[in-house]
Amino acid sequence: MDLNLEGKVAVVTGASRGIGAAVVERLVREGVRVVGVSRNAEATERSADVVRMLTVDLAEDHAADVAVDAAVEAFGRIDLLVNNAGGGARLTLAPFDQLSEEDWDDALAVNLLAAVRMTKAATPWLEQTRGSVINVSSIGAHRVDGPPLAYNVAKAALSAFGKGVAPELAARGIRIATVTPGPTRTAMWDRFAEAAGVPVEAVLAKVPEQMGMLTGRLIDPAEVADAIAYLASPLAGNIIGAEIVIDGGALRGA
Repeated sequence: MDLNLEGKVAVVTGASRGIGAAVVERLVREGVRVVGVSRNAEATERSADVVRMLTVDLAEDHAADVAVDAAVEAFGRIDLLVNNAGGGARLTLAPFDQLSEEDWDDALAVNLLAAVRMTKAATPWLEQTRGSVINVSSIGAHRVDGPPLAYNVAKAALSAFGKGVAPELAARGIRIATVTPGPTRTAMWDRFAEAAGVPVEAVLAKVPEQMGMLTGRLIDPAEVADAIAYLASPLAGNIIGAEIVIDGGALRGA
């Protein structure tokens, strides 16, 4: 299926691995030029004419402006913003009474405010191209009662942001939508396993059943990337303010 994305320009945050790296790969296959933003941007085998990797910590002040300016300087326009940056340096499974102010600040800065700031910085450019914004949330936004609590709460706020800002952006010709993955095979699970002191394979084997996933397996980042590419395309031109859940049936509409 031709998604009619040839020649577009995208900014993808959290782009160096996991879902972000899969999104970059998927968009490049559609003929999109991409600026990938990450705190630890890794080298890419792609030509610099197609992909530029930018090392920026979006939790820092003015980082969003730096990222947007770099994208415009590189390719002259922005058609798509994918707010995928998430997790955080202080991501923890600690209970509420053990979460510090720094834990909360980090979770909100990375999982919510980075997307808010990137969207605000990119809006004047997206308005020119009648572009789109795709936020990457988590089913933790719907299951906030448990660890990682600060992360889940921040993702819930991100999901609400996408719905809340949709009318204002639509009035400026910009579509926004949210993709909400369930358990996806990313490096986050390695961090959880290390914190628990157990092999990651043991953790991954239990997750689908514990989360109620009807497929019996974790989600591949490429599956999330496929949904993001579709939502970014003109084929999804009437999808605004919506949340697309990719969770193997874990929520089942809850």
